[in-house]
Amino acid sequence: MLFTKKDIRKLIMPLMLEQLLAVSVGMVDTFMVSQAGDAAISGVALVDNINRLIIQIMAALATGGAVVCSQYIGKGDKSSSKKSGAQLTSIMTFFAVVIAILAIMFTRNILSVLFGHVEKEVMESGILYFTITALSFPFLALYNSGAAIYRSQGNSKISMKISVVMNVINVLGNAVFVFGFHWSVFGVAFATLLSRVAAGFIMLYFVMSQKNPLRYEKLSDYMPDFKIIKKILTIGIPSGVENGMFQIGKLIVVRMVSTFGTASIAANAVGYTIIDFINIPASSMGLALITVVGRCIGAGEKDQAKMYSKRLIKFAYIGDWIGNIFLFFAVPFLCGFFNLSSDAKDLAVIVLRCFAIVSIPIWPLSFTTPNALRAAGDISYTMIASIISMWIFRVGSSYLLGVVFGFGIVGVWAGMFIDWLARSIMFTVRFISGKWLGRKSLV
Repeated sequence: MLFTKKDIRKLIMPLMLEQLLAVSVGMVDTFMVSQAGDAAISGVALVDNINRLIIQIMAALATGGAVVCSQYIGKGDKSSSKKSGAQLTSIMTFFAVVIAILAIMFTRNILSVLFGHVEKEVMESGILYFTITALSFPFLALYNSGAAIYRSQGNSKISMKISVVMNVINVLGNAVFVFGFHWSVFGVAFATLLSRVAAGFIMLYFVMSQKNPLRYEKLSDYMPDFKIIKKILTIGIPSGVENGMFQIGKLIVVRMVSTFGTASIAANAVGYTIIDFINIPASSMGLALITVVGRCIGAGEKDQAKMYSKRLIKFAYIGDWIGNIFLFFAVPFLCGFFNLSSDAKDLAVIVLRCFAIVSIPIWPLSFTTPNALRAAGDISYTMIASIISMWIFRVGSSYLLGVVFGFGIVGVWAGMFIDWLARSIMFTVRFISGKWLGRKSLV
């Protein structure tokens, strides 16, 4: 067996803590800025949807690098796995720098096109937040590429420890800038920037350390090697298109929500913040699948890939059930932490309780299972299935239920649940069929 129970635990536990800390950054930001009222939290929430798009594209590239590195490690080709890590860092840093420059140059234009109808105070908060957080993209790229390299080795402790530092800096920064200097939106954005800058430099130090088995030994390793880049992008581009389309679809849905008023925008923002927290166990299993299945495929052990996938999906369900049962009963208490108006709080409680009920049977199938397919190289199917489901079911159903039938934010979240159902069916059928294991190893 390629992985013992101890190996799986060593991979999963730090991943779960890291995901907890990553979500905590968003939760702390949302909580801190909520003290300035619905307009501030709404502006930050709208921009966070754009930031999520960019971060998801980075995550797709990191997934491509992690799959390639994992398969090379499984094959026993250490030299190529090192080169793959260097190429991943170069690709992600270049992408992040370009996106940061464009975001800073065209902040107002981008937000005006997407959310031009919102209140002036909401728009100004969004512009300020987007400008500051865009500066952090290159440093976030360094962190994510390094995290992918270490996870491909089965080592998730490094990224977890750096995530702890990042969270401490973010929390302390928020406390000083928001409560001490009363900088509100600027304070939250600046604290996020500082935390990501620190995380990027610390990760770079660990990646370049002699203790890293995949340390880049030559500067030339960073120069473009199109053979390896092609392998990374074989996973990264379809994943990026999939994640990009998913986030663009969410942006369209958020644009719908923004027409329902500030209370709906605020409720939607708090709702997404809380469900990110609840989804941590299942999301962590998805990240673990990239390493585990990728290593199995590289070693030619397809039966083990399927066996470990079933085991990790089962763990995802256990965590999801525990989290959502807790959420259903605790949601009024959790929403009380945020400085929401009574209307916004009532809406948040309704959609979150609906989320808890629907998530229990289908969320892991929708979002954990496809990572097993991706790690095996079955990327085209996951991309096509996700895009079809997003545009037909999520966007279409959200518009029909939320706007046409007038159910507002509740209708939009119902559209999201319909999307999950469609995804869960498509990915489960593919997994059971075994066709996802018919792909050749990338390496």
